Amino acid sequence: MEKSTESQELQELLLKKWENGWILINQDENEKVFDFSNGYKNFLDEGKTERESAKEIIKLAKEKGFISLEKAIEQKQKIEEGQKFYSEYKNSLIALFVIGKKDLTEGMNIIGSHIDAPRLDIKPNPLFEEQELAFFKTHYYGGVKKYQWTTIPLSLHGVVILQNGGKIDIKIGEDNDDPVFYISDLLPHLAKEQMEKKMGEGITGEGLNLIVGSIPYRQEDIKEPIKLNILRLLNEKYGIVEEDFASAELEVVPAYNAKDVGFDRSMIVAHGQDDRICAYTSLQGILNINNPERTAVALMTDKEEVGSQGNTGMKSAFFENMVAELIELTHEIPNNLMVRRAMANSKVLSADVNAGFDPNFPDTHDKRNAAYLGKGVVLTKYTGARGKSGSNDASAEFVGEIRRLFNENGVVWQMGELGKVDKGGGGTIAYILANYGMDVVDCGPALFSMHAPMELASKLDIYMTYKAYKAFYSTLL
Repeated sequence: MEKSTESQELQELLLKKWENGWILINQDENEKVFDFSNGYKNFLDEGKTERESAKEIIKLAKEKGFISLEKAIEQKQKIEEGQKFYSEYKNSLIALFVIGKKDLTEGMNIIGSHIDAPRLDIKPNPLFEEQELAFFKTHYYGGVKKYQWTTIPLSLHGVVILQNGGKIDIKIGEDNDDPVFYISDLLPHLAKEQMEKKMGEGITGEGLNLIVGSIPYRQEDIKEPIKLNILRLLNEKYGIVEEDFASAELEVVPAYNAKDVGFDRSMIVAHGQDDRICAYTSLQGILNINNPERTAVALMTDKEEVGSQGNTGMKSAFFENMVAELIELTHEIPNNLMVRRAMANSKVLSADVNAGFDPNFPDTHDKRNAAYLGKGVVLTKYTGARGKSGSNDASAEFVGEIRRLFNENGVVWQMGELGKVDKGGGGTIAYILANYGMDVVDCGPALFSMHAPMELASKLDIYMTYKAYKAFYSTLL
């Protein structure tokens, strides 16, 4: 009996068991998990595109007292600790700041996520008629399995810029009375040749044509009467002509709202959880802190799914420029060296999702190093592909700091790799921020069916991600 007790004590002392998070929390925290998920689902429903997400983020930030950084810059306002600012760029890149007690040159606590998601984009010259049907041509955005976008109801979101410079907001397919759109697939009776192809070849990119109508314009001698009728309807409702598609950003997304999953309602299925799950949790984290030691920053970027390029991606100069503006407003004699120090001395959680171990597909992961739904927020030391190519690979020292932070704040967390070695791989914005000299590690929840039209997440993991981010914002590491 004594030996048994000794071995149990030794196991408790030395071994680490990554347990199911639901059994680690009490009833009070269990209720917080479910309450938190309600706001998250509403956020997903209101922000199905990066523009819509940005708009919702700004609205929620204003309600918590955040003011425009651009206005402060314009007025040359002296900035003091505790002040809260938001900065919006091109309607799809957001930075939120809570000014800390420490000087900016001593660094910031930054959480960087992205609000773009895999989807279908409408081409610049999209509308055509073929065999008594009207279609929109699409171009998929980010890494998708093309066959998953067929035979589901789809909605259309975005903006159209008119010849006169006016902007028309489009959202069709979300209200109960709205029509939806559709991409067809072959019936199995006639799909013998298609089903013999590889999955990636069964539906082609150019085959993702969106069905938008079938009624012709009632007049003879019209070459494309159905196309003309669609243009007539668009013109009557929105004032659009065909050339206006050239200056439009229209996105096709699933016409489904976020829903609870399971008899126990323990999970959420929704579009765009990669990576609005981290945008929302980091947003709630920064909205609920005051007077942090170091300036807290929530970055919500665009274009991550296509390499973070462009003037709204993490590779743009936007964030560095905003830090330079803050240095200008907080120092009597600012200089570029101060900006460099502020960047290099910063600590970052690259807030992005990991791939959860799915028992239906067990061969994709090393079970000992996989992330699991329901075991808390995931620390991912490195991403990349094959020999960690393209990876940030966080230092042991920084991972140790974050590990202690989570343990001291009651955060349920786990370690996770993005699949088996040589199985594939992926990347985040971590390496881009690390290029400034920042300490960076990837940190976010695990998902099932990542990049599918509808993705699955655990409510416990979502709440623990929020709890982790809030603790990070509040702590001087």
